Amino acid sequence: MYALGVDIGGTKVASVVINQQAEILYRSEVKSNPTDKEAMFKQVVLSIEKVLAKSQMEKNNMIGMGVGVPGKVDRHNGIAVYQNNLPWHHFPIVKRLRDYFSIKNITIDNDVYMAAFAEWKQANVNDQNTFVYITVSTGVSCSIIHQGSFVRGAGFAGEIGLFPVLAKSSLNGIANLEKSASGPAIQKLAEKNFKDRKISIADFFQEYHNGNAIALSAMDEIVESLAHGIYSIICLLDPHRIVFGGGVMNNNPFLLDLLKDELQNYLIPEQFGILERMTLSILKENAGIVGAGLKGVESPVHIAEPLLKGGGPMS
Repeated sequence: MYALGVDIGGTKVASVVINQQAEILYRSEVKSNPTDKEAMFKQVVLSIEKVLAKSQMEKNNMIGMGVGVPGKVDRHNGIAVYQNNLPWHHFPIVKRLRDYFSIKNITIDNDVYMAAFAEWKQANVNDQNTFVYITVSTGVSCSIIHQGSFVRGAGFAGEIGLFPVLAKSSLNGIANLEKSASGPAIQKLAEKNFKDRKISIADFFQEYHNGNAIALSAMDEIVESLAHGIYSIICLLDPHRIVFGGGVMNNNPFLLDLLKDELQNYLIPEQFGILERMTLSILKENAGIVGAGLKGVESPVHIAEPLLKGGGPMS
């Protein structure tokens, strides 16, 4: 069986043809066009048409389509409710795609949830376990799968980026996690410490590896903030597995070891086991699109989510 996976972002739209084994068989990418809602939708259609053309498969060969969208979504009605980097407001994305492609089984979800679903599948954890996927990228967010079902709360569960954490550079020593450890936050901290508006995140990390004292001090602050936020998840859920993804973690895997070292300042002896249960993403930058494709392979009813309604994290 084959399915389409679509990952919609403010910069690009990626589409894949995927099989049941989570293998990406064909892929296409086009630039996003966030000038207006219809221009953006046309790019989504173009991306899907390009991957179908590349695969030389017909639409009726696809069992379904999964679509990952940033921000808040209404999964039950197939609506992109709000995205801060897209020109959609209550946009009926599923209906529009069904009308255009005549594919009945289309599933929409927040992009972080799609990535979490793929990583959960790859991790092959016990269905009774608690699994947490954390993305550290443009934003910081998480998704929780408990006993095979997503924990969504009233629709805003997983917004760990809003959690207040220690942040030495903040005026009162406290800032939320997203303003302390996300990609843009690291960029801002690097520019502040090096007094250089042109320094990139990559340059900052290179200075850290070179042993630059300013970079070392700034990295200590970033890791301390991240550890503070992650410890809240450990105390609240005591997960059987925590997987870290997103551009910041994927491109700088050494951060996991720094995070583990910092967490030892918080953990009590009974919690030390979590350090062995923290891992990096297996799928890296493909996690979201693989998750979308797998949701397309599976009928939505296969994922039990009774009483759990609402959108996903605002990432």
